Order: sequence, then C-alpha cells, then structure tokens
Amino acid sequence: MLAGISKGKTEVVFASRDTVFQQGSAADCLYFVMRGTVQLVVASREGKEAIVATLGSSEFFGEGCLAGQTQRIFTAIASDDCTLMRVEKAAMARVLHDEPRLSSVFVTHLLQRIVRYEADLVDQLFNSSERRLARLLMLLSHFREDSTSETVVAGVNQEHLAQMVGTTRSRINHFMNKFRKLGYIEYDNGSGLTVHRDLRNVLLNDEAA
Repeated sequence: MLAGISKGKTEVVFASRDTVFQQGSAADCLYFVMRGTVQLVVASREGKEAIVATLGSSEFFGEGCLAGQTQRIFTAIASDDCTLMRVEKAAMARVLHDEPRLSSVFVTHLLQRIVRYEADLVDQLFNSSERRLARLLMLLSHFREDSTSETVVAGVNQEHLAQMVGTTRSRINHFMNKFRKLGYIEYDNGSGLTVHRDLRNVLLNDEAA
C-alpha cells in the first residue's frame, strides 16, 4: 500500500510489550501495521490507564499528526511481536497529495475508524457489559460475514478485556465462562481464543444482562 513512498519510511520491528511511542511524545510520524497487533493505551493524570483500541494488520495509527496534532494523546504498545512501517509526516502528506488511489484508501480507513469509535461510544452508553464484551470479541477476531469461527488477536487477556469493556475482571471471567459453556467461544491450547458465529446471539438478544 505504501509502495509509492520512496523516502521517509522505515520498517521497524518491536517485541511483545515494547513501547512504540509514549503519550505526550512528539507526533511527527504515523505507523502502518504490517504484522502483529498494537494496543493504544490512555493514562489519566492520576495514573489510571485504559486500553482504547487494539489494532491489527493493515491498520494505521498515529495519523493525528497529519491533522496538526503535535503530541501523542495515547501510548502505543506492541501486543505481540510485530512489524510496522514508520512513515514520516511530510512523506505521508506528499504521497496523499500525489497518489489519488492511496489517498482514497487512507480516507476510507479514517472513515471506518470514525464509524467504529462512534459505535464504541453508543455501545458504552447503552449496552450491558455482556453485550459490550461480545461485540468486542467479534471486533478483535475481525469476524467476516462468511465466517463460522475466527481466532481473537494474540496478546489480549481478561484484564485487557475488562479495561476495554469498562467493567471488572471478575465480570469478564463470568461472561467468558458463560460464553464457553454455551459454545460461543473455546480456548485453544497454544493458539489463543476462538470465537464462533453464534456469539452474535448475544448481540441480537435485547434481554442480555
């Protein structure tokens, strides 16, 4: 996707739990996930942290620098071993101007991100923690319409899920056990968590608690 950039990009590799950049650091570039997953974490002045997103392959982050953002508003952490393409702000701005096709793909990415965040807000305001967890698992597994089952991205544990859903770890554990007993999810030895299509039943059930 970024083949049109000859100067101003660098392939970088991060090990699991490495910090890509810190909240408050200079926003002078953006990143494209080539392999692996990255968590975006926000910390309050009191030190409380929350995971606001988990991004996978073919997703951008740090693009706020293109809109005048001078400092990072979150910390980016590698969830597992990952390979990223670091693109300098000026190089990305130049290629977006010169290559309409890439510009169109990038704008589509931004619009999808906005729609996702709007849906996240509605979900947080009006849905139960059980439904929020079910939706999050579907998102993290990148479920497609034609899928019967998908594997959740690596590096996400129940503590992370609790932060993203906005509830306690004990509640997450309760719902995960419930989903497992109903056959909506299953744990695979060494390969993570598998989400089955029937988990959508939780999202369709208005009585979920």
